Amino acid sequence: MRILLMGPPGAGKGTQADFLKSAMNIPHISTGDMFRKAVTEGTKLGLEAKSYMDSGQLVPDSVTIGIVKERLSQDDCSQGFLLDGFPRTIPQAEALDKTVAELMIKLDAVVNIIVPREDLIARLTGRWVCKKCGATYHLLFNPPKNDKQCDVCGETLYQRDDDKEETVVKRLDVYDSQTMPLIEYYRGKGLLLEIRGDKAVAEVTQDIMDALKRGRK
Repeated sequence: MRILLMGPPGAGKGTQADFLKSAMNIPHISTGDMFRKAVTEGTKLGLEAKSYMDSGQLVPDSVTIGIVKERLSQDDCSQGFLLDGFPRTIPQAEALDKTVAELMIKLDAVVNIIVPREDLIARLTGRWVCKKCGATYHLLFNPPKNDKQCDVCGETLYQRDDDKEETVVKRLDVYDSQTMPLIEYYRGKGLLLEIRGDKAVAEVTQDIMDALKRGRK
């Protein structure tokens, strides 16, 4: 199957991608993976992308789309793929439609993992780090035995700026504003599968697999 995976920061996309790629024996392709592979292999587009990245500029859509096409043309994608992190805009989605048509393939489904915002904030702000030894804790999933005190060395834990609620809320706002048009775009094409991500990991995986099976009937 050829699947596009979507979901906000903290939704558990990475965890689900690991399960899905193993269960379906298809490659998980993220935007970062594509760029690194193209740069490492020294392809023309990879070198062009590197020139933009090295100068701190955004890589143009035309180059990104070319790299996506290169990656999806490779042998390991012949039986399907799990695409993650692309597209991010309607023009990119339209370009992806054109690309897969040129490759004589099509997307089978767009899986969007949805989680209530309050749960996302709790997940994303839960990380605390030891100032002294660097041990990492999560107030929900791996809390310290004593409140905000390191189990290893007893030092006070602190929260990185990226994990503070104000920063997390801004990240979620940006995601919502960027992706809402995409969600409606794929809903209109009849490809969107919305999956609740506020369940146990195994339940979410099973819900995705069940939805994909129903979608193939």
